[in-house]
Amino acid sequence: MMKQAGFFDVEERLARLSGLGDQLEAFSRTVNFEVFRPALEKALAYSDGSKGGRPPFDPVLMFKILVIQTLNNLSDERTEYLINDRLSFMRFLGLGLSDRVPDAKTIWLFRERLTQAGAIERLFERFDATLRSAGYLPMSGQILDATLVAAPKQRNTNAEKADLRAGRIPEDWQDKPSKLSHKDRHARWTLKFTKAKRQDDGTMPSSDLAIPFFGYKSHVSIDRKYRFIRKWKTTDAAASDGARLREGLLDKANTASSVWADTAYRSKANEDFMEKQGFVSKVHRKKPHLKPMPRHIQKSNAGKSVIRSRVEHVFADQKSQTGLFIRTVGITRATMRIGLANIVYNMRRFLFLERLSASA
Repeated sequence: MMKQAGFFDVEERLARLSGLGDQLEAFSRTVNFEVFRPALEKALAYSDGSKGGRPPFDPVLMFKILVIQTLNNLSDERTEYLINDRLSFMRFLGLGLSDRVPDAKTIWLFRERLTQAGAIERLFERFDATLRSAGYLPMSGQILDATLVAAPKQRNTNAEKADLRAGRIPEDWQDKPSKLSHKDRHARWTLKFTKAKRQDDGTMPSSDLAIPFFGYKSHVSIDRKYRFIRKWKTTDAAASDGARLREGLLDKANTASSVWADTAYRSKANEDFMEKQGFVSKVHRKKPHLKPMPRHIQKSNAGKSVIRSRVEHVFADQKSQTGLFIRTVGITRATMRIGLANIVYNMRRFLFLERLSASA
């Protein structure tokens, strides 16, 4: 007969998890999740039309579930299963073995209410304020970049695509709410260029590869010193990178005025805008049309690349560690997903820097 698991057995197992380096335990120790409570309560009150009792689950507990989900790239169903299954998840959420666990529908509803209330920007700002009060001020200038984030592909006819581009809902979808709810009207196709690689026979292809890509684009500005994301924006995949620079992507709070970015951000409008706003452009210069790149520009670009490449680490971390991918439909939900990924990236970065300064 199997022995009934007792309280001390669970304690012992949790102690063993701590010894093995439970990432969530480090999160609990380092991040004060209570800072999110006011923003969460405000968003939930604002979006709750129904009168009635208070929600059965604590909003901070529910927000921690979204953090678990983002860290591990989980669907709502899988999240519900794993919270029931994993002691480390339970401990992070402060749940005992006999406590009720939110089901997939509850998780979906909670995220949806935050999404519709547009709460993600405020939640991001709450954590940014935490970083500043911990001494991580945006310093040494900032680096801008964008990355494509995939969404489930849509199979639309050419007529439907034309309607969507013009901002119309295709006629065939209007009287079919279930079809409409599964159609992403905001994500777009674009071409993703990857550098041509040398072929097996040693020849170089004449052009780079263009791969069709469907989804959204995540635009960020990180500070050069600590590499935290300080400003961000979500657009469809076809939106140009450069124009976003003038749409609130620049962080005025940075203690230095230099701005690094690749050639996509180099335009007369951007250079004028930065000069007017008191920023110093370190944006890569483009190669002159049909002429070789002048030596001094080549050299200056190479110097800028050393600094600019730091931003690549952010996207690599989000995609390889937390598998950033959009499972939902529409730009509002994609913004929520990317915003959560940005908060969680900043939390992980905060953990890393705190660990560094503790061991120094």
